[in-house]
Amino acid sequence: MFRAIAFLVAALVVTSAVAQEACQTYRIVYQTVYDEQQVTAYRLEAETVYDEVQQTTYRPVYETQMRERRYLVARPVTETSERVERYKVMRPVWETQLRDTSYNVAHTVAETSQREERYTVNRQVIETHQREERYIVQKQVIETAMRDEQCTVTEPVTTYRTVYMDQGGYVNQTVVTPGPTKTRLRWLSRANIVDPATGAMTYQRPGLTWVPEQCPGKVNVYRVWRPNIVAQQVPQTTYVQRIVTRKVPVQVCRMVNEEVVRRVPVRVCRMVTEEHVRMVPVTTYKQVVQRVEQQTPVRVCRMVEEEIVRRIPVTTCRMVTEERVEQFSVQVCRTEAVQQTLRVPRVVYRQVPVTYTQRVPRIVCMRVPVADPCAPVCCGSSMGVVISPAPAAVMAPVPAAGGGTTYAPAPTPAQPSQGQEQGNATEKPLLDPEEQIGPVDEAAEGAAPFGPDSET
Repeated sequence: MFRAIAFLVAALVVTSAVAQEACQTYRIVYQTVYDEQQVTAYRLEAETVYDEVQQTTYRPVYETQMRERRYLVARPVTETSERVERYKVMRPVWETQLRDTSYNVAHTVAETSQREERYTVNRQVIETHQREERYIVQKQVIETAMRDEQCTVTEPVTTYRTVYMDQGGYVNQTVVTPGPTKTRLRWLSRANIVDPATGAMTYQRPGLTWVPEQCPGKVNVYRVWRPNIVAQQVPQTTYVQRIVTRKVPVQVCRMVNEEVVRRVPVRVCRMVTEEHVRMVPVTTYKQVVQRVEQQTPVRVCRMVEEEIVRRIPVTTCRMVTEERVEQFSVQVCRTEAVQQTLRVPRVVYRQVPVTYTQRVPRIVCMRVPVADPCAPVCCGSSMGVVISPAPAAVMAPVPAAGGGTTYAPAPTPAQPSQGQEQGNATEKPLLDPEEQIGPVDEAAEGAAPFGPDSET
């Protein structure tokens, strides 16, 4: 309906503007209009679904049983008897005795006497003698002799030696590293195993057990040098020293021994022994011993052996063996199967349609008349009244019922009278072109097309 109204308004505008096209120019204005569209998209939602799974588990059930145990008990039996014990005792007996404690007393007595003492005295006697002294004197004798002199001469000698060179290269070597050992839970069935502590066979119940398990190995490739020893002959020049003997005249100085005799005066000191006699007083001390008699009473203890007899009670304990019977309880474990239902979660994805509004841009072309104040009056009375062109229909935005926006023609302002136009001809300009801007409807465009072929 709005499109029909817009079409009619555009037709009126076109018919009113036909008379003015001869002296009116237009300009093209582009405007972006946004249309709202409903778009349906799909959103991925995750939902958790639980599935029921039947699972059989085994649980241990313990039962108490009574068993009989027989064992031997040693009971002590006490008996009392008497034993005759004979032992000897040493009894002290005190007696008084006289002991001889006589002692000697020594006195020193001094005696003086004369003693003749002879001693020897040495007296020096100096004499002069002539002594014959012989000594050896060495004289130089120079002689010319031929001597063998050895000198060293260096000569080059070329030899070959074997040199071993490594002409190998790098090769790839694969090294397998065993994986680490980890402990994991595994189900072990019942079996008879050997106890490592006692070495006896024991019964192993089925169940989950931590079992060491080795992970797969790791293969690494390394670059390794592979040697290749090659023998080569390498020449080498060495200098060898050789000894050469030659005759060389040499002056030799040798010493000749010659004996010389001379007389030397020598003073000799000799000792002459003389004997002298003198009287020396001598004091002599001698010991005189005197006996002192003395008797001392002494108490003496002697031990007399004596035999004593006594009766001692003796307690004897002997063990009597008895058999006893005892009832004891034993817990026996058996495995019972249990059926249970488990809920296993599972994620299910589904697509949910979602509707949203999207604004789509659209370009709209409009014709806007251009007012030229300097143009001559082409239409009107002889009084020079300027007839303004009929205003184009202005499309005002109106909210639609569906939530969008549509455009409807805006109300046209009242036309001024002729007297007013004459009074305001020189003061009021033509209508502002921006006030005449409005979207050109598709029907209006069809009625009054414009483009490169139309007149501008």
